[in-house]
Amino acid sequence: MSSIGIIMNGVSGRMGYRQHLVRSILAIRDQGGVELSDGRRVQVVPLLVGRNEEKLAELAKRHDIADYTTDLDAALADDRWQIYADFLVTKARSAAIRKAIAAGKAIYTEKPTAESFEEALELARLADDAGIKNGVVHDKLYLPGMRKLKRLIDSGFFGRILSVRGEFGYWVFEGDWQAAQRPSWNYRAEDGGGIVVDMFPHWSYVLDNLFGRVESVYAQAVTEIPQRVDERGEAYAATADDAAYAIFQLAGGITAQLNSSWTTRVNRDELVEFQVDGTLGSAVVGLFGCKIQPRNATPKPVWNPDLADAHDYAADWIESPANEVFENGFKTQWEEFLRHVLEDGPNRFDFLAGARGVQLAELGLRSSREGRRIELPEVTLDTTPAPTAGAADLEAADLEAAAR
Repeated sequence: MSSIGIIMNGVSGRMGYRQHLVRSILAIRDQGGVELSDGRRVQVVPLLVGRNEEKLAELAKRHDIADYTTDLDAALADDRWQIYADFLVTKARSAAIRKAIAAGKAIYTEKPTAESFEEALELARLADDAGIKNGVVHDKLYLPGMRKLKRLIDSGFFGRILSVRGEFGYWVFEGDWQAAQRPSWNYRAEDGGGIVVDMFPHWSYVLDNLFGRVESVYAQAVTEIPQRVDERGEAYAATADDAAYAIFQLAGGITAQLNSSWTTRVNRDELVEFQVDGTLGSAVVGLFGCKIQPRNATPKPVWNPDLADAHDYAADWIESPANEVFENGFKTQWEEFLRHVLEDGPNRFDFLAGARGVQLAELGLRSSREGRRIELPEVTLDTTPAPTAGAADLEAADLEAAAR
């Protein structure tokens, strides 16, 4: 059996380890490799890369992985490894990707691809000029709930889609009396943190690929908890936004309203839920579940504040069946990208798609800063970015202004 070598940089982090190494690459390895269109299988061989050799050695031993190194440059210079995969913190990502482009590797990376739209677009151009294959994680689209939603859209279930409303988030502990469940850098703008930078790239590809291109954004980004406690038990100033409330206008006249928060307590079935309303039906969709209500089964509520409403509205919704087996979304996209590299299979989500997500985050922060709706120009390799500060710079400017 033939094999393909994959440099995996940042696998000691939460996402890099659990979703990309264990649930994707090792799962593909354990099933005998990725299956190609002609039935052949190609085995995946990971090379673990990071700064802590002791931690890498422990991971390699735990998962029966032969190769690990702290020398990224040496790994990129070795022809045994054809793909570079990046799961680093955002601030470190661009420099590493540039090295991988120069080395001629195919590249698969987490998002955001860079700290600014200008830099993200430059990476897309560099990869295109070098003729290398590249992909950006778009995991939400591969989840069961999103795939059920896509099926409903394609079937015409909604009729004309009117609006999308989404709620994402949960309470991230401050780190004082309970340890925070997210790393402290997420709450420091100077380290690339912030919920807009983290989540708007997701909203970009979810909205673009399911409902229509995002044409404008009006956002309010806030730091609702200004002080947190880090992994060492030391208090620090939270300089990044931890909640964002946004309205997106989409092509075709659809309005999307999405709230993102690390300062909210969950009262819904899943940590993220979208309600999609159309002329012929509605759906409430999470990462896994999907409930529908067609037009001819819609109740007729009457507003009467003088009487308690005894109607069970939740009972009016029908659970949409899976009708197929959905695998882990990260693994599914990994297999798609591997086929793209190995046999030139389709690749929907490249660096240019990643740049669109960075653009939305950057303009969302500008919208919040300027208190106005911002239009999004279409993004191509020939786009000239408007002169603007990057996301981290905008957040730092907001903090400075607040201090004054």
